[in-house]
Amino acid sequence: MGSARRAEAAAATEAVARRYFAAVAARDPEAMAACWQPGGIDRLHGQADLVAPDGVRAYFGELFAAFPDLAVEILSTTADAERCAVRWRMTATFAGPGRFQRFEPNGARVSFEAVDVVRVEDGLIAGNDAYLDGMDVARQLGVLPPRDSGQERGLAALVNGRTRVARMLAANAPERIADGVWLVRGGLPRKVMNVYLLEHDGGVVMFDAGVKAMTDALAATGARMGGIRRIVLGHSHADHRGAAAGLDAEVFCHPLERADAEGDGGAHYLDKRKLDAHGRVLLGRLLPIWDGGPLEVAGTVEEGDEVAGFEVVHLPGHAPGLIGLWRASDRLALVSDCFYTLDPQTGVPGALRVPHEAFNHSTDDARASMRKLAALRPATAWCGHGEPLTGDVADQLERAAAQ
Repeated sequence: MGSARRAEAAAATEAVARRYFAAVAARDPEAMAACWQPGGIDRLHGQADLVAPDGVRAYFGELFAAFPDLAVEILSTTADAERCAVRWRMTATFAGPGRFQRFEPNGARVSFEAVDVVRVEDGLIAGNDAYLDGMDVARQLGVLPPRDSGQERGLAALVNGRTRVARMLAANAPERIADGVWLVRGGLPRKVMNVYLLEHDGGVVMFDAGVKAMTDALAATGARMGGIRRIVLGHSHADHRGAAAGLDAEVFCHPLERADAEGDGGAHYLDKRKLDAHGRVLLGRLLPIWDGGPLEVAGTVEEGDEVAGFEVVHLPGHAPGLIGLWRASDRLALVSDCFYTLDPQTGVPGALRVPHEAFNHSTDDARASMRKLAALRPATAWCGHGEPLTGDVADQLERAAAQ
């Protein structure tokens, strides 16, 4: 396209944008809707996504009823053949009679600038991205307190207090348990969900992902440690994949675990009838709360693969694709739910034991995997919940597997 044609196309795009803003200035929802292609999306970032024409008509009809003197002025435009960026200023009084986003009119006067990026196809708007400072508008409306006021400081103190309580309830601060290995304990009520962070490539690899309530704490910890490079699931049960869906990292698991990670988290083989009465009630309520839902698995890891300086070991039984991570240099094993050191129905610490048969894909295979782990002769073995095994780990595992 030559320069003359490009200029002509840009002028046509700008004309559509100006026609639209003229309709806004006229407070005419019907004329605004007529500028849109059916199905176009008006994305008011931080507020709403409006589907044209009905969504545009309804939203702006409410806006004009709440701000009857609304005035819009175009400050500048920049256009090409497909898009026109419009910088504009709005002034208005929240006089009513209509409400706006559930708030009653209070007479507040607002004045602010914003930018829309209007995309045009065939002479109509196909999409729009609107950007404005929502907090500034909220302050002007009286929804938020004035900047640097006593009310704002009080609100900040309240929010910070809630944040500290939520952080305390969701997860503990990371503990260094070995060279380059950190443990985050989380989950209510006893903080027995173990998530491991392995230093790697300037960030961390996460082994297991705890429960959904740990998501924000894990994201913050990962960010402070350089970012979560990827998540490797020990297995896909609700209390091990729970936070993964809310973290910005690719997920990996064993090939035999992929279907469950992308599906129901192994719920199809859990048998709650084998639990005590209180366990059936308690875990029946907690498992859906813990679970963050199905995941998109980016890839798989198998026996012998390397993960952040550890070797993958397949330990099936509790789940078909359960894996552990083994580091021969210090004989450290991180093994998800290869074994338990607590009562899974109460979270109370107790004797080393085979994972509870109510949750196992195959209890016989779980016993065999405990023996396989024992054959590595770990110095320390950390599991998915509670405290590690130390001392003569191999003997303890062999004895527990035989019970």
